[in-house]
Amino acid sequence: MRKTLSFVALSLLLATPVPASAFEVSGWIPYWQDTLGLKSATKNIGDLDIVYPFVFTVRNDGSLSEQANLDESKWKKFLRIADKNNVDVMPTVMWSDGAAIHAVLSSSDKRESHIEAIVEMVEDGDFAGVNIDYEAKLAETKDYFSRFLEGLKKELDGAQLSCTIEARTPPDSRWRTVPAVIEYSNDYEAMAEHCDFVEIMAYDQQRADLKLNDAKKGEPYIPVADTDWVEKVLKLALEDIPAEKIMLGVPTYGRQWTLTVAPEWFKEYKSVGAINLPDAKELAGDYKVKVGRNSAGEASYSFFPEISVYKILNSLPTPTGTKTGFEAAAKALLFANMTKMEVPVNIVWYSDAEAIKDKIELVEKYGLKGIAIFKIDGEEDSKIWKLF
Repeated sequence: MRKTLSFVALSLLLATPVPASAFEVSGWIPYWQDTLGLKSATKNIGDLDIVYPFVFTVRNDGSLSEQANLDESKWKKFLRIADKNNVDVMPTVMWSDGAAIHAVLSSSDKRESHIEAIVEMVEDGDFAGVNIDYEAKLAETKDYFSRFLEGLKKELDGAQLSCTIEARTPPDSRWRTVPAVIEYSNDYEAMAEHCDFVEIMAYDQQRADLKLNDAKKGEPYIPVADTDWVEKVLKLALEDIPAEKIMLGVPTYGRQWTLTVAPEWFKEYKSVGAINLPDAKELAGDYKVKVGRNSAGEASYSFFPEISVYKILNSLPTPTGTKTGFEAAAKALLFANMTKMEVPVNIVWYSDAEAIKDKIELVEKYGLKGIAIFKIDGEEDSKIWKLF
């Protein structure tokens, strides 16, 4: 009898559905790595609510240019899978030429033609809507961009409109002396009115927050997205955009930098380029360095390149109190202080599942609509899919 009851209890437990995430999960599949991206998105389709095929750019006349063929078999197969799993597909239209954007949107005729091109794309593909990602806009484009969003939303006739926007660092963190007049290219209030939801690109922080730069200057500091900074960005956006309309953008990549270490401080960072997780791990293995967790909550490490004459500094003892991953940087600083010379050292800094977990806590804390993963390319930390 006891065994029977235990079996029944176990059966009921196993039959109980696992609750879905309290927030929505979305992500971009980039055209430049769509084969791996589609494979990853398909594998994790049960965790996704919205997918943005990052495939459309804009010509100077406002017409659309398709960077990946959505009629190709691999895309058609994925679109069928997404439909079967009730995942909304909203292609991204990306444009980053500020002058060209202004020329099209400031002309009522060109603006209307541009809207027609987007609506035609959505209707022809039977998509759930469209994601607008217009970056590097001019300040004088702000009102025209708002008119564009208003007109586009009307013509979409029920299809969804989402808008991707750059992160806005609070003025008192962005400048030592806050300018009397600050001109922005996005009208947050208008976007909240015309867009069904927005994705905030809360990444590529780097050295944008002067207060955090000062507060964390005791070690190298060049974040992809420090959780402290992300929360500042989020609080500022929430002044004009309702929480239920915000998808918090989270990065799945990193960057490599050459850091110039001067006596007493970390002087200058020069970008070597973006880096994905597999390459970051391989590089750490090649140089036999440990990966640590930095003050921004992200993964990082430092090393002297093989071609560097300063690789001899690896033989120095690691200064007491050095954080894991920053051994080479600490030795560079020690040598710079001893010799009064400037010493270059490389820094790799990237966002992994543990870093993204911190961002999810913000999503839950502020009751946001969800997260937007940039990017789903098959090289994101696979552990992120266990967070949803």
